[in-house]
Amino acid sequence: MKRALLMLVSILLLSVSIISGWELTTEQREFDYFLLALQWPGTICSGTKHCCSTNGCCRSEPLTIFTIHGLWTDYNDGTWPSCCSHADFDINKVESLMPELEKYWPSLYCSSSKKCFGGKGPIWAHEWEKHGTCSYPVIQDEYDYFATTLDLYTKYNVTKMLENAGIDAINGEEYLLSDIVLIIKNAFGAAPQIVCKHGSVEELRICFYKDFQPRDCVIGVSSDFESSSSCPKYISLPTYEPLETLLGNITGGIYESNRANIFGLLDSV
Repeated sequence: MKRALLMLVSILLLSVSIISGWELTTEQREFDYFLLALQWPGTICSGTKHCCSTNGCCRSEPLTIFTIHGLWTDYNDGTWPSCCSHADFDINKVESLMPELEKYWPSLYCSSSKKCFGGKGPIWAHEWEKHGTCSYPVIQDEYDYFATTLDLYTKYNVTKMLENAGIDAINGEEYLLSDIVLIIKNAFGAAPQIVCKHGSVEELRICFYKDFQPRDCVIGVSSDFESSSSCPKYISLPTYEPLETLLGNITGGIYESNRANIFGLLDSV
């Protein structure tokens, strides 16, 4: 009887947790290393279908540098912790960092990002709540998370590493994947991970020990290139034309092509 009563109480508590929007979770162990995920706008923005004020792809000048996706906490076995606490994102705490966040860490989509415990918000809310809250005790709070990420991004400028080695995104060329990996490995001091989409670089990831010293993103593999299995032998860093500029050029071209006919009709009236 007593056992049955305890089971009933447990079921009722679980039901309440589901209805109220929170759920019971097991404690997640401390992470093993940091991963700084950088995204190549040319690959993502070429698929932009409509524009909005929050979409970095819609700026008047195209983005030709790697931008930040997030600073993630990972385990050596390939899994990761997420949503480690109910520390909601507060944009006021990072107000002084906003110019840098908007420049180097823009959203490349119009849709809002999902937050850990319900609702949606800017990309920064998603990254802090899902990944930043799991970076304790190395990173102490929200401000520290964003300031640390920006510092790593600036210190290890992947765009400059490639440019210094003659990899130029604006020439439309394809490059050997192995060359890209080797360039980053030599400049950064550890092997990166590269993610591709349709043969183009979508993300480039570099990894750090907890003291922020460089380390390989994948430990214990026989080849640096196994960590980039989504990529073909030759890869590209495509450019793009912002959608609003493209539409303006199209409508302008239509106008110019019909200009003579339009004025001819007006003269005949």
